[in-house]
Amino acid sequence: MTMVVFSLFFGKLAKMPSHGLPYPVFYYSALLPWMYFAGALQNATNTIIEHQRVITKVYFPRIILPLAAVLSGLVDFGIAFIILIGMMLFYGIIPTLAVLWLPFLMLLAVMTAFGVGLWLSALNAIYRDVRYAVPFLIQFWMFASPVAYPSSLVPERWQWLYGLNPMAGVIEGFRWALTGQGQPPAPLFAVSVLAVLLVLIGGLFYFRHMEGIIADLV
Repeated sequence: MTMVVFSLFFGKLAKMPSHGLPYPVFYYSALLPWMYFAGALQNATNTIIEHQRVITKVYFPRIILPLAAVLSGLVDFGIAFIILIGMMLFYGIIPTLAVLWLPFLMLLAVMTAFGVGLWLSALNAIYRDVRYAVPFLIQFWMFASPVAYPSSLVPERWQWLYGLNPMAGVIEGFRWALTGQGQPPAPLFAVSVLAVLLVLIGGLFYFRHMEGIIADLV
């Protein structure tokens, strides 16, 4: 339904450029990794609070909880991906060798959700209002990512700054890898990879620092 709304308003009415792709494929190929990321991030944020009774009774590495929340979303992603393949076949779009990049791009999306989820899940254990702010963060993040528009609309001199949003490289990479349209987003993707690594490493250190007192806080 989101793809239909985007295709109608951003595509048919606003006439957003789509790299020559049909609007349904253009938007669905971006919504696919984005919806996975948004759902995984929401689940990872709430996982500590949702399992507080287990945490206070049994010891186990708490990091398993946000990791499981992130990985569980891959099932829904797989189902949605089958629908995308059907759409591409309907429009006569045949993937090129660029499709071999998809596993790496998916790994990058998982790492992004896991890294940010580590930060937010630990913060949510301390400040319970964090979970109410996450939907607004996700909504803002979506419009700061090339979901409703291509990253080519961002001026070239600002591409490096735009790439600090890890999902920018993931989403634009998905479109390119699946459809073979346009040029590989090399500069944008390189900055996004660096941003993901920084977020993930920082999240691991912060979560490990808070892990010892999470049981007392929840």
